[in-house]
Amino acid sequence: MDDVMIGFGGKQAWLAVAGASPEAVLAALGLRDLGTVGWRDGLDVAHLNDDRVAVTPPLPGARDTSWVLAPGRLLMTPGPDVVALSATLGTEVQYFATHRVTELHRWQRAVKGDLVRAFGYVGQTGEVTSWFGEPGPAEREAGLPGDYDPEESTILVSERDVFRVAAAWSIDPTTLTGPAPGPLRIGAAD
Repeated sequence: MDDVMIGFGGKQAWLAVAGASPEAVLAALGLRDLGTVGWRDGLDVAHLNDDRVAVTPPLPGARDTSWVLAPGRLLMTPGPDVVALSATLGTEVQYFATHRVTELHRWQRAVKGDLVRAFGYVGQTGEVTSWFGEPGPAEREAGLPGDYDPEESTILVSERDVFRVAAAWSIDPTTLTGPAPGPLRIGAAD
């Protein structure tokens, strides 16, 4: 029986890497390659373990670009250095995280070693934890102001907004369905 893609995203952190191979993503993250696994098992391992990341084969996404997605709890806190990863891989690297219990929502985007955009929010406290660059159209649709002034701006972001930004920038991972283009690779922290 052929494997099928399984969507993910809730209570999860993930990377989206433009035009890279799964092996290159694992190497850039400094993870030991444990080999291939089916989608359901791989996503379960990445979600339930603090030291594992699942890496997809290249998937078609925004801007007619192929994206490798790398979800895992290992990436949740404090999050990877997207600037260093994008410099190492020589491409665009995006980071997304969402956790509906604490209403933690983050996204970052770096291209070839330059930070383009960063946003972080903790709804439990109403605190904006990071803000760099100008919000794009998908972020404005999510309700972010053009300019952020902590004295004058009220921010309210939800998990759905993280997926909206991911869809505009690369891929909304909750929408992954259909035949899998290949197995996932599992990486482990040493």
